[in-house]
Amino acid sequence: MNKHRETDTAIAQQDAPDSARRDWLKMTGSGIAALSVGAAAMGQAHAQSKMQLGDPWDKTFPKSPKVDHKKVTFKNRYGITLAADLYQPQNIRGKLAAIAVGGPFGAVKEQSSGLYAQTMAERGFIALAFDPSYTGESGGEPRNVASPDINTEDFSAAVDFLGLLPNVDRERIGIIGICGWGGMALNAVAVDKRVKAVVASTMYDMARVMSKGYNDSVTPEQRSQVLEQLSRQRWKDAEKGSPAYQPPYNKLQGGEARFLVDYHDYYATPRGYHPRAVNSLNSWTQTTPLSFMNMPILSYIKEISPRPVLFIHGEKAHSRYFSETAYAAAAQPKELMIIPGASHVDLYDRVDVIPFEKLTSFFKQHLA
Repeated sequence: MNKHRETDTAIAQQDAPDSARRDWLKMTGSGIAALSVGAAAMGQAHAQSKMQLGDPWDKTFPKSPKVDHKKVTFKNRYGITLAADLYQPQNIRGKLAAIAVGGPFGAVKEQSSGLYAQTMAERGFIALAFDPSYTGESGGEPRNVASPDINTEDFSAAVDFLGLLPNVDRERIGIIGICGWGGMALNAVAVDKRVKAVVASTMYDMARVMSKGYNDSVTPEQRSQVLEQLSRQRWKDAEKGSPAYQPPYNKLQGGEARFLVDYHDYYATPRGYHPRAVNSLNSWTQTTPLSFMNMPILSYIKEISPRPVLFIHGEKAHSRYFSETAYAAAAQPKELMIIPGASHVDLYDRVDVIPFEKLTSFFKQHLA
């Protein structure tokens, strides 16, 4: 997730567009709410308006010979058509348990969520990795917008789709949310009682980081200042008839915190780059943070119980406190698994670090 470019804690003043952006990163660690004056030029990912599903295998991970794959579409409750990759074990017999996978924040299904989904399909589950509304190959205008409500709904729409498949046992459906979509997954499961088990891997609470900054460092005065600027940006967007975008994500200028370098190493290099990903040198709209700053997403995390929650986080991750806080707030049954030596981004694609054996045993137990 570059999830929003996180930075340390502190806030600075806005001068030039570039320095303003870096200052907001320092304040929120998310890089989502740019304070720049000028609008960034729209890239190809911003300009897409019609859904065009690609045929070639354009993932950031190799295709498994053990799994059948196909692209699918389905609509969420708001009428937005979502694009997804469906991974199924070969030679299916009877009805299987299924898992919907989303995330990281600013990523696409060709990246981390697809890797998780394909791997879980190798282990006997039907798995669906989807692009959230307004991003990737999914529908929705304008492009590259996020919403705590609509993106929570995207998970439930994926459960709708899986439950209608003839080879899925709809009473055995789970969810995996990665990074910022870990928080969305928890929010979805709190209200969607059809989901029997949930995993939040290297989880971010996007509402918390956008409204309070990293380690809750933003003061009420700073929050008010940001909301004032974002509110006035709405008039600029309304006058123009289209939203302004932040500067491209994950371009290093020098002197960034280690976790920002990690994001670059994943999203902006052959390791994890994908042209449709917001975090792969594209950007969110400037006003994306508005709803997140006003709508906490984990208020009802206790209501996931008695269904089980598994939190997985890296020992060295700058974001580890998100999982620890959510774990403390959740009710039993719950488990927090800390991966020794792992960073936040290690749990995106390092198959020797991601605890797939634990994921498999967790879902086999709770989707039995």
